[in-house]
Amino acid sequence: MARGPDKQFDPEEVLREAMCLFWAKGYAATGLAELQSAMGIGRKSLYDTFGNKRQLFLKALQLYSETVASRVVTELGRKGSALGNVRRLLRKLQREHSQPQSTGCLLGVSMAQFRTADPEMAAVLRLHLSHVEEAYYGAFKRARAAGELGSTTNLRDLARLYMAIHQGLALIGRVQDVPAVPRSIVSAALAILESA
Repeated sequence: MARGPDKQFDPEEVLREAMCLFWAKGYAATGLAELQSAMGIGRKSLYDTFGNKRQLFLKALQLYSETVASRVVTELGRKGSALGNVRRLLRKLQREHSQPQSTGCLLGVSMAQFRTADPEMAAVLRLHLSHVEEAYYGAFKRARAAGELGSTTNLRDLARLYMAIHQGLALIGRVQDVPAVPRSIVSAALAILESA
């Protein structure tokens, strides 16, 4: 049986375009026609390569996790002071989400549109969030081992708090036009670390 013609596009590149569109507009507000236009492919190619819109979205979430969200793991896992890594990451988030063009976080945008009533999507989003939580938890464990955090601090609670601050900054950045707000959030988060 003869094989079909080779794809005339790079699947990873067009998936990246879909990811960016979902990131900017969210799942519900992104139509198939917009996706085809952004990806530069026809409906048949979209369905043949990625499945339906939901399957495409799940693949876009996975790409986001492997590229954008994985930077959190990299930043928090750097050598040197673990708390220094947390501080640097928070200040970086503050700068990013103080910009008028901040698109926030695809995970946060998605959490605002899906609930536990959609168990498959909720499970996927929880999995991606758990990676962020684990990155903070690992940093705080290293900080305790190095004497940067007290022995009575509940590291799991602290990791979940900073995961929530992380996501909150990203969501607020989508609508916030006053840089003082992200700066205030980060200042309070850094003060918590000083007292932990």
